[in-house]
Amino acid sequence: MDGVGGTAVAASEPAGLADRYVELVCERFGRRLDGLRVALDCANGAMYEVAPAAFQRLGADLVVVGNEPDGTNINKGCGATDLALLSRVARDQEIDLGVAFDGDGDRMLAVDADGSELDGDQILAVLSLHLDVDLVAVTQMTNLGFHRLMAERGIRVLTTDVGDRYVLEALRREGGILGGEQSGHLIYLEGHTTGDGLAAALLLAGAVVEQGRSLAEMATIMAKYPQVKENVPVREKTLPHAVLGEVERLNDDLGGTARILVRPSGTEPVIRVLAEAETPRIAGDLCARIVALVKRELG
Repeated sequence: MDGVGGTAVAASEPAGLADRYVELVCERFGRRLDGLRVALDCANGAMYEVAPAAFQRLGADLVVVGNEPDGTNINKGCGATDLALLSRVARDQEIDLGVAFDGDGDRMLAVDADGSELDGDQILAVLSLHLDVDLVAVTQMTNLGFHRLMAERGIRVLTTDVGDRYVLEALRREGGILGGEQSGHLIYLEGHTTGDGLAAALLLAGAVVEQGRSLAEMATIMAKYPQVKENVPVREKTLPHAVLGEVERLNDDLGGTARILVRPSGTEPVIRVLAEAETPRIAGDLCARIVALVKRELG
């Protein structure tokens, strides 16, 4: 396997349980990837050995970075929380696609051959169509473009609160097998019980090979609506009726051409405001309007 600068990268073969995990994930979610050049950013975390081992077992030509953990460098300037390194590798190393994991390996994001980033919504859109599912579970943060695509293809969408555990609960309740979050938590329950970054990465790579198209071309299937987000610091996180009523009224007026989402953070003393529309200007105007209202009511 080649390193970023062309030096050899030796991914040691996992032993024991790790070896069994690689075997199972390849068997259940993998396919032959011969001829596919893949960049892996392992975030100096849990995937640093098993991800290269799995892709190597399936025949992919690899470029591996973020695979030298020292106990302090997990997620540092690499991985799914910072795609700049992977994007640079993609441009420099002439790869077909790149995959970045987060430190504990339950999330993954991707870049195409030009280093352009794909978020969890876009990856989920590609997999939803490729795997021919009739139901998919997502969260409130999922892009409006994803909902439009699923409606066009007749795929039922379950929308949950933010958090992969809610996505998992919805899938189990409704008998679905595929779901995920914009952040890269992707869940595929055909042969698994929860989200798994490596399983999702193998499914995405397999889709590229089976369809014989570039990842960039596949991603164009979903029109990604611009999103504008702002966190408003507040003393009290309970949303007043004035805010909830205005958001409901605006969303009704927008009629699905745009949307506004307002929710209290579960971890910080802030109200999170998201606006989504066909242009950044409209999204920005909508976000600013609600941010001003939240500040007036709760600031």
